[in-house]
Amino acid sequence: MNTLLLLSAIVLVACIAGNKLSSRIGVPTLFFFIALGMLFGSDGLFKIEFSDYSFSEQVCSAALIIIMFYGGFGTKWSAARPVAKKAVLLSTLGVLITAGLTGLFCHFALGTSLAEGLLIGSVLGSTDAASVFSILRSQRLNLKYGTASMLEIESGSNDPCAYMLTIVLLSALEGGLSPAQIAYSVFAQLVYGATIGAAIALGAGWVLRHIRLGDNGLDSIFLVAAALASYALPSLIGGNGYLSAYIAGILLGNQDLPHKRSLVDFFDAFNGMMQMLIFFLLGLLVFPSRLPEYFLPSLLIALFLTFLARPIAVALLLTPFRAPLRQQLIVSWAGLRGAASIVFAIVAVVSPAYGKDSIFQIVFCVVLLSIFFQGTLLPRVARKADMLDSRENVLRTFTDYSEETSIQFIRLEIAPGHPWCDQYIRDLNIVPGTLIAAVLRQDEVIMPKGDTRLQDGDAVILGAKGYCGKDGIELHERTVEPGHRFIGQPLRACEFRKDTLVVLIQRAGADIIPDGETRIQEGDTLVLYHKS
Repeated sequence: MNTLLLLSAIVLVACIAGNKLSSRIGVPTLFFFIALGMLFGSDGLFKIEFSDYSFSEQVCSAALIIIMFYGGFGTKWSAARPVAKKAVLLSTLGVLITAGLTGLFCHFALGTSLAEGLLIGSVLGSTDAASVFSILRSQRLNLKYGTASMLEIESGSNDPCAYMLTIVLLSALEGGLSPAQIAYSVFAQLVYGATIGAAIALGAGWVLRHIRLGDNGLDSIFLVAAALASYALPSLIGGNGYLSAYIAGILLGNQDLPHKRSLVDFFDAFNGMMQMLIFFLLGLLVFPSRLPEYFLPSLLIALFLTFLARPIAVALLLTPFRAPLRQQLIVSWAGLRGAASIVFAIVAVVSPAYGKDSIFQIVFCVVLLSIFFQGTLLPRVARKADMLDSRENVLRTFTDYSEETSIQFIRLEIAPGHPWCDQYIRDLNIVPGTLIAAVLRQDEVIMPKGDTRLQDGDAVILGAKGYCGKDGIELHERTVEPGHRFIGQPLRACEFRKDTLVVLIQRAGADIIPDGETRIQEGDTLVLYHKS
C-alpha cells in the first residue's frame, strides 16, 4: 500500500513537471502524460505489468465523464452562439463523414472487413476536447472568425456522436440490428441523453441558487454528483451518457451560480487530475514493443485522416457558410484525436462482438501521431495561415475567464490626527489610479462625492487595480515574539534581509504606517515587502 501511494505521488509530480516542460518546448501536455505511462509500463523502465482492459475501460470512462462535463461547463455560450450551428454540424455530420471515409479507406486500402473498417473510423471519428482545450489555453491561440469557440463546441460535443456510432456498430456485429432497431437506438441515445442532461442541469442549478449547502466545498461535491448522475441516468435507459454530461455541463456553466469562481477552480483542478489519470493509464496499458507492427497502418490512417477525411468533411460542411479557406485549413488541422478515441477502442476490445486488441494498438498509435505532430504544429500552422487574432484573448471564450488585473479594495481608518481628517474628498491628494469607493460612518454607507467631508472614526474604502506582475514581489507577515532582538528598537536600527521593507505595522487592532523612528513592540505584526 505504501509503495503504491509513493508511486502515485511520483507520477503526479512527474505529470506536473511534464506540464511545465511542455509549455516551454511547445509539445502538448497530454503527450507527456501518455509517454510517462509508457515509461512506467511493462516495456518501460519501471516494468509495471498492466493489461487489464476491463478495469481500464471502467476507470477511463468515469474520468471521461468529468472531462466531458467540464468541456461543456467551461464553454462560454455567448462567445459560442454565433458559430454554434457550424460547430454542431461538424460534431454530428462531420463525425459521420469522417468515420465513413476512414472506414472505407481501412477496408479498401488496408484490407480490413467493411464492418471492422467502419468500427475503426467510428472510434476515430471525433476530435478530443482535452487536447484542443489544452493547446488553445496553453498557447493562448485566439483564432479569427470565432474559430476557437467553434473548435471548443465541436471537440466538446462530437465525442457522444462517435460513441453512438461505436455502440451501434458493436451491437450490429453482436446480433445484427434491423433498420428499425438502429433508428430507435439513435433516437434513444440523442433524445434521452439531451433531455436528461438538460433536466439535471436545471435541477442542479436551482438547488445551488436556492439552497445553502455550506461553506466547506459541498457545492463542488454536489456538482460532481450532478455530473455523474447526468451520465448514469440516461445510460440506464439506452441514452447517450456522454451527450447528457456535456449538455448538463454547458447549461450549468452558463448559469449565474453562487460561488462560481470556486466551482470553476475546483473543476479545473479535478479535470486536470482526470486528464493525468486517463492518459497515464492508457500509456501504462500499451505495450510499446508491439507498436512497430501496427505503425505502418496507423501512419497511413493518420495521414488519411489529417489530409483527406477531415478536410473533406470540413469543406463539405463549412463551404456553404462561405467560411474562408484559411479558416477551413485551421479547423481541419485542429482535428486532434485523443483520449476519447482510445477509450472507445477499449470499449470495442472488451465487447464480446469484437474482442480484438489490434484496434487499441492502431488507435493508440494514431492518437500519438495526432497529438505530437498536429498539436505541436498547430500554433505554427495558425500563424502561417494568418489566423491569429492578437486583439482578443482566447481565454475569454471560456466561462472561467477573469481579467488579469482585478479591482482590489483596502480599508483605511480615519483616526484623530490623520491627514485626511476634516478634509473634503475633492481636496485630498490621492495616488493616481486609486478611487474612494465608499465611506463607512458608524452604520451608514456614504457614496463619496467631492463635497463629502471625512470625519474622525470614518472608514474609507479605496479601490485600485490588483498587482499581477511576475517580477517576484511578495508581501509577508511576521509577528514579533517575546524576546525578539527587535523589541524596543527604532525601525531604522533593525536589520532586515536585502530588498526587504516594513510597509505596515499592525498593533492592537490598529494599522501604523511606520517611519524610521517607529519602535518595535512585542506582539507587533510586521508586513514585509520583499523582492525575491
